[in-house]
Order: sequence, then C-alpha cells, then structure tokens
Amino acid sequence: MHRLEVKRQMGKGDIAAVAELLEVATAADHHRPLGEHQWLDLVQGGRKGFAGLVAWEPGHDHPVGYAQVTRGSGSWALEFVVDPHHRGDSTVALDLVREALQVVGRQGGGHVHLWVPKPGPEHDRIAAELGLVRGRELYQMRRPLPIEGDLLADAGLDTRPFVPGQDERRWLDVNNRAFSWHPEQGGWDLDTIVQREAEAWFDPEGFLLHERDGRLAGFCWTKVHSDEDPPVGEIYVIAVDPDFKGLGLGRALVLAGLNWLGARGLRIGMLYVDATNEPAVGLYKAIGFEVDHSDRAYVADVAPVE
Repeated sequence: MHRLEVKRQMGKGDIAAVAELLEVATAADHHRPLGEHQWLDLVQGGRKGFAGLVAWEPGHDHPVGYAQVTRGSGSWALEFVVDPHHRGDSTVALDLVREALQVVGRQGGGHVHLWVPKPGPEHDRIAAELGLVRGRELYQMRRPLPIEGDLLADAGLDTRPFVPGQDERRWLDVNNRAFSWHPEQGGWDLDTIVQREAEAWFDPEGFLLHERDGRLAGFCWTKVHSDEDPPVGEIYVIAVDPDFKGLGLGRALVLAGLNWLGARGLRIGMLYVDATNEPAVGLYKAIGFEVDHSDRAYVADVAPVE
C-alpha cells in the first residue's frame, strides 16, 4: 500500500530522489515526464502554488510516483509520472492525480491542465475517472537539417544575437504581447527569463533577434538538446510583434533558426505547436516539418475546498 507526501518545498534529498525517478522514466518512455517549466519549479523552489506529491511503497527506498502542481497565468499545470516497474498498479497514478486536484481545490481551485506526453488509453481512463476531459493537443514536429535549396535562400533574414543584461525588457514586452493568450508562454517576468539564462543549455548566439525601425520586430530562440542521441535542435520560442504581422517574418525567422542549428552540425530540427493552430501547422509542414507525436492536456475546473 503506497503513501503520499505533499511537499510545498522540496529539499535536496527530495529533488535527488525525484530526479532519479524522472531519469528512469525517461529511459523507459523515450521522453521527459516533466515539462521544462515544471522541472525548473522543482529544482529552483517553485512558483506560487507549487506542490510536489511523492508516492512511496513499503520496502522501496525510492519514490514509485511523483506529481506536481504549479499555478500558472490563469490556470494550473499538473503533471505526473509513475515508476515503470510499478505501472501495473493503476492506483498509484489515480491517487497522485486525485490528491493533486485536491491540493488545487485547497488553494482556491481553478482551471487545471493535466499534461501527458504521448498519451495512451490508460491516460484517458485516469482522466475520465477523475472528471477530466480532453483539452489541448500539442504536436511535436520534426524535420531533417540542414535546410537546402530555396529554403536556404530564404533564410537570410537580418538578425543579431540576444545580449544578456541588455535585451530582457524589450524581449519580455514582445513575448508577452505576442503570447497574451497563451497559458504557458504568456505573462513571463524578468525572473522567468533570467532563470532560463542560468540553464546550461542557454546560448545567446542562438537567440536570434530581428529589428526594424529601432524596434524588436520578432525573434527566434533556439535550444540544443545535446543529451539526446542524436542531438536535436529546437525552435524553442518564436514570435512576431503584433505590430509587424503580415510581413512574412514568422516563416523567415523559422528558417533563420533552422539555418543556425544546421550550421552547428545538428541533423534534426524540432518544435512544438498547438494542433488547432492550423496556420502555424500549415506553415511548418510547408517547410518540411512532419508530426512526430502529440502531447495532450486533460482539463477540468476544480471547485474551491473550504
């Protein structure tokens, strides 16, 4: 019989134990069970509303499951993982998600996104039992690198690298205006981007800014996943200032980012996009991307618990 611990602050030992669980799950599933926002919340202390839920079973000196909730911009993010050797017991996942939803309720309730990478029928069953329904679908799309031919000829947009300590404020302004509708990417503050700059993968040379008339018109922020085999280059965040829409900058910025990644010897380019964003999906397919897999959000509105 497993037991759950709910932690508002994770100590070093807790982080190490959960990190080991995440590594085991990543090796088994070939994808990371926690998104980047959630991982940073885990290791850097967590934003407002953070809670880590750790499942233990007698006779095991390691967690058999973990769930995490974080209050985002207008909604809650929830993710969970169960040790691959303990997935025959579906009650671990059910209890983790059920308790996580109760944690949300005790903190005032609200709209919850339960994110699941590469979902299967078991995730549909868990969601249905706990009153969640299918929400957003996120495509991970990939294409080979380097770009060639006409695409390479179109990749010559004038850009410059991001300068840490100089460009944060103006980048935040464009990012938050472009993603005002987005539950994860919108509403960033200075601490959020500074945290990214502190990550080992951060490379300002691959954070491409395009300026027009003395203003930041758009950007393409790339990320190299050097721990994958083979390494993968990601179009991490891309946006055009709303004042510069309709000029073809989105396509040009994607190509500039892909060209930068390909020039560094990477052979796979990747990005994420909402499945319902038909113009963006169409653009990416037109420049050679194909859907590799989907991630899914199951959603629910959780009532406050007095």
